[in-house]
Amino acid sequence: MKKLVVAIFAMTMAFGGFTSRAQGKWGADSANCIKYLSFYEDSYKAKDFDNATVNWRKVYVTCPKGVRQTVFTNGTELMRKLINKNKGNIVYRQALLDTLMTLHEERAHFFPKYAVSALNNKGVDIVNYNMGNEKAVYEGLNDIISRNAEKTKTSLFIQNLNAAIKLYEKGVVSAEDVINVYERNAELIDKAPAKSGVMAEQNQKVKTDLESLFITSKVASCEDLVALFTPRYEAGTEDLALVSNIVKILSITEDCQDNDLFLNAVTSMYKLDPSYNSAYYLYKLNASRGDLDKALKYIDEAIAYETSDAATDAAYNFEAATQCFRNGKLAKAYNYASAAAGLDEGFAGKAYFLMGQIWGATSCGGDEIEKRAHYWVAVDYLNKAKNADPTLADDANRSIASFSVYFPETAEAFMYNVENGQSYRVVCNGMQAMTTVRTRK
Repeated sequence: MKKLVVAIFAMTMAFGGFTSRAQGKWGADSANCIKYLSFYEDSYKAKDFDNATVNWRKVYVTCPKGVRQTVFTNGTELMRKLINKNKGNIVYRQALLDTLMTLHEERAHFFPKYAVSALNNKGVDIVNYNMGNEKAVYEGLNDIISRNAEKTKTSLFIQNLNAAIKLYEKGVVSAEDVINVYERNAELIDKAPAKSGVMAEQNQKVKTDLESLFITSKVASCEDLVALFTPRYEAGTEDLALVSNIVKILSITEDCQDNDLFLNAVTSMYKLDPSYNSAYYLYKLNASRGDLDKALKYIDEAIAYETSDAATDAAYNFEAATQCFRNGKLAKAYNYASAAAGLDEGFAGKAYFLMGQIWGATSCGGDEIEKRAHYWVAVDYLNKAKNADPTLADDANRSIASFSVYFPETAEAFMYNVENGQSYRVVCNGMQAMTTVRTRK
């Protein structure tokens, strides 16, 4: 009898312990929590979203908030469906939207491991369901970005800046507010994690789009930017992040490189962080001030850095070639353009086109054939240009037609012992090339 009593007592304690633990997980009304969870999950899986919503609401009220993460993730999807169904009911729609925002916040709170994802999803919903309400988007995304920092979904950085620009146009925020948003978002994109090369390219595209949006907005004039950043620079000449931002913003603002702030900021940037990037900015600075020799010194230095990739080097070479061509330094222009064509196929077409223009613009001495032979080389490069980049064909053909009229006549070439199809070496003004004789009848 004593053993039986002990056994019953042990079973009672075990059952009581089980009940206590069950109540801890499922809440005080555990039976209804479990029941409604089952009903809602079955309906959701069957895509019976009306019944799923009815039972989900009972789960939300009855069960503890942290019982399952899917209560929040499925709940947000159910709220989105209801919001879309009730577009015409402004009051009800707003209540649903408030619930949707609350679910994101509760998921972030009760499942902190997924807080970043929850807040990013909240940001997307803020944008999607507040069309025309720039203030709600601006303030809501500012909150998300302040909490997620560089882990913010990168598209939200653009939406945030776009909302700031629209508010500026309405006189709600200042130009400085917009500039601060751009600076912060650009800096965070630079820090954004990239688990693959594709993701790194996507981040860079977002950064480019952000810059383009800021530039085209023309929120602040060059004068405004100089007035805003000059005291900041003077208070932080040794702050690399600050001077780098100043350089970037002034460099992408039209006609804003020929001022003392840009000169000082670029110089500080180069001093604090010697790199191909800072050397390039010194090139731009000196080129804008008309000191081409000094500018080329810095772009050569930028190209020489081992940390710059082939595409960057090609871009720098092509930019230097264009600058030299404009300033009549044809041999230097030819050499830079040739380097650009060899470094990156993406630059080949326009580099060859420029080389054709360079040869067409040069002036050579000698007899009548030697004076005209450079036009053969020009046409050679123009043909290479349109083969490398068919979009250049129309421009190349126009230049070919204009240069071809200067080919020597057949009889004239015969007098100098040259004929059609013959190989011919051209040496002129520090440039040389092998070409083929072509004549006019």
